[in-house]
Amino acid sequence: MAYVVSATWTARPGQEDLVRDAIEKLTPVSREEPGNRFYQAYQDPAEPGVFRLFEIYEDEDAYAAHGASDHFKQYALEQAIPVLANRERAFFQTIG
Repeated sequence: MAYVVSATWTARPGQEDLVRDAIEKLTPVSREEPGNRFYQAYQDPAEPGVFRLFEIYEDEDAYAAHGASDHFKQYALEQAIPVLANRERAFFQTIG
C-alpha cells in the first residue's frame, strides 16, 4: 500500500508569487526522491492564492524522508510556509 498526501496551501494576499516559486522549485527535486511515486502541485484559477499538492510515496517513511530533506526545508519550511495564511494536510493509504 502506498502513502498518499493531499495538501492545501493558501498564500497570504500578495504572497502568491513567492509560494508558486517555492512550489516550482520543490516539485522536480521531490519527484526525484527514492520513495516518491507521484508529486503534482496545481493552482486554482478561481482562487489564485490556493495551491494544492497531491503526493504519493512508497510508505510513510518515504514521506518522512521528504519532510526531512534539504530541499523541503529550503523551499517549503523557509520560503513558502512562513507566508501562508493556511496549511492543511490529509493522509491516506491506498487500497489494493
